[in-house]
Amino acid sequence: MLASAEILPAGILEDSEIAADQIQPASIDLRLGEYAYPVDASFLPGKAMKVLEKMRELDPGFERFRIGLRNGAVLEKGRVYVIPLLEAINLRSGITAFANPKSSTGRLDILTRLIADRATLFDQVEEGYQGQLYIEVAPRSFSIVVRTGTRLNQLRFRRTRGENPRPITVADWRSLLTEGQIADSNAVSERTGMLPVTIDLSGAGADEALIGWRAKKHAKRIDLDRRDYDPLDFWEPIRFHKESSLILDPDEFYILVTKEAIAVPPEFAAEMLPYDTRAGEFRVHYAGFFDPGFGWDLRTRRAGSSRGVLEVRSHEVPFLLEHGQTVGWLRYERMAERPDALYGSDTGSNYQGQQLKLAKQFRPAVIAA
Repeated sequence: MLASAEILPAGILEDSEIAADQIQPASIDLRLGEYAYPVDASFLPGKAMKVLEKMRELDPGFERFRIGLRNGAVLEKGRVYVIPLLEAINLRSGITAFANPKSSTGRLDILTRLIADRATLFDQVEEGYQGQLYIEVAPRSFSIVVRTGTRLNQLRFRRTRGENPRPITVADWRSLLTEGQIADSNAVSERTGMLPVTIDLSGAGADEALIGWRAKKHAKRIDLDRRDYDPLDFWEPIRFHKESSLILDPDEFYILVTKEAIAVPPEFAAEMLPYDTRAGEFRVHYAGFFDPGFGWDLRTRRAGSSRGVLEVRSHEVPFLLEHGQTVGWLRYERMAERPDALYGSDTGSNYQGQQLKLAKQFRPAVIAA
């Protein structure tokens, strides 16, 4: 994984200047452009077509329905939109790029996927690619208000050849675990570089303790620029009651939290695997990338207090979760070099030290016991 100092030489350019606060320790925020195009279905352009060519093939009159974003516009839940991004890209040989939603995007249940011209995969840009980038946006729980410049996803870069970072060895991994550098518990991992995470459904065993949130079916739209929404207008609190378990309904969206405090040391980045049938038929994360420094205590050089917040949907059938159950895996990889700035200590970081925390658009909840 390339560090922030190497991102711009790797080739982000050119439609508008990159703002300093777009650059994260191991990624770059991408910004919505001037128009959104409603589409009837998600799609990939395929090797022979550009994105706009594919849209024209599917609907010759699609441009008539474009939505201007410069003064703000509503993207309705249950609809799918394709939006050109302000950033184009020029990847030199030996560099690939990968995208994922930003943390707030996932916590608002907004499905986003990066699309490139002639792509056969979402969220991936092949080496040597030059051209426009697009984002597919599908709000699922809430309608949202966005504008030109709104940041919903981020891009990170990886070398495919040349001088790659040293692999994580078994000895390295054992040290990270036993020294508490990546988790506050005595974590056990059978696979090098893969940290299992478990769910907290006990609320420390206190009756009526808050253990999660469930999105309301009918709520007002959310302006992504606001920071003062009352959580109770949009979310139903889930409390511990008698048993440390929760049945996931396939039609519901949940915000839950890991039992472990987790951390990403400065020389590493990490990614949550969003869906793994070994854990069950549910998805636990949409915004799965953790920059170097997340949850990291610079003073003790150990995991601090930051929990992993989980964006959970069950697939097809109801699913019973129980306290302490393994719900996913955090995959670590070594950075090409230590970033100049770390998440939480050198950047404006909304989720450092987080416990059970909603997206930044909501003020802290005040809930009567």
